[in-house]
Amino acid sequence: MRTKIVAGNWKMNNDLNASISLISEIKNSLIGKNYKTKIIICPPFTSLETTNALLKGTSISLGAQNMYYEESGAYTGEISAKMLISVGCEFVIIGHSERRTIFKESDETINLKLKAALANNLKPIFCIGETLEERENDKTFDVIRRQLIAGLKDLGESEIQSIIIAYEPVWAIGTGKNATPNQAQEVHKFIRDLLQREYSTYLSDNTIIQYGGSVKPENANELMSQPDIDGALVGGACLKSDSFIKIVESAE
Repeated sequence: MRTKIVAGNWKMNNDLNASISLISEIKNSLIGKNYKTKIIICPPFTSLETTNALLKGTSISLGAQNMYYEESGAYTGEISAKMLISVGCEFVIIGHSERRTIFKESDETINLKLKAALANNLKPIFCIGETLEERENDKTFDVIRRQLIAGLKDLGESEIQSIIIAYEPVWAIGTGKNATPNQAQEVHKFIRDLLQREYSTYLSDNTIIQYGGSVKPENANELMSQPDIDGALVGGACLKSDSFIKIVESAE
């Protein structure tokens, strides 16, 4: 059985003091509880080292929100995989819709980032998803196919086994809208079937596919009860400890 994974993407929120406060609240909420669900926290770069120290002795893992594909050099403002590992990161979000739409990251760039992360033993949370215009023009499956195949280009099956896929419809991120459980399940099944056709039944059956897009306590249980949805990549609702923990409990 696939492990449920709930990851909190803080995005550009929480300075160092706010990060310390939120992590402390989350830790206190988990005292005495033995969840099977894997929990990942992805704070801003400025809070990674402190968050790592605060998470010592817990089962919560640390992730980053982005990285560059070069190891070092004249790339002002960028962060390398080795830098992330040095502050305790185990996971990294790659290809988030905001990176694709706001910062114009291409499938080719995302592919390079995935390769660099894997080469440095960072586990990617690889995001794919369609815009509202693409969905309304019945291009959802074309977009998902293109992003998945281009993102995984030249990667072997053993490498892909370390990747978490996150389906996040762009039209449902930060808008208050979200895909219905049936809509989300339909795309998750398409992704799983595509992995089977392109790679193997084993990879298809064992790849963790999260849903991301206005996940909140009110809809988390219904979304994560779908057969091909293996957890959630949470945005706004992870900025409050009580709502984030309720989503984790829904995964349980």
